[in-house]
Amino acid sequence: MSRQARGPVEHAHPGAVTYLKIAVVLAILTITEVATYYIPAIQPIIAPVLIVLSIAKFLLVVMFYMHLKFDSPLFRGIFAWGMFVAIAIVLAMMALYAAF
Repeated sequence: MSRQARGPVEHAHPGAVTYLKIAVVLAILTITEVATYYIPAIQPIIAPVLIVLSIAKFLLVVMFYMHLKFDSPLFRGIFAWGMFVAIAIVLAMMALYAAF
């Protein structure tokens, strides 16, 4: 009876076409962010709009270019925990300085 080595399960990473599609989406999101700045009607809600667009870009970069979409859940959890702490610190600092 032969024993097979048990190791991490390999998966197929996306090809060049997928990375080009992601790059096009990122370029479109960036163009949208810049255009948003110049639309006077959006000025009252520009911050939330830009934050949502930035989050979308961040998630695409993290998932595909940093390969977290294909990594172990442990690595995703470590990354997510670090992001949670960073966001909590930023929000705490914003609250602190807005209060004084």
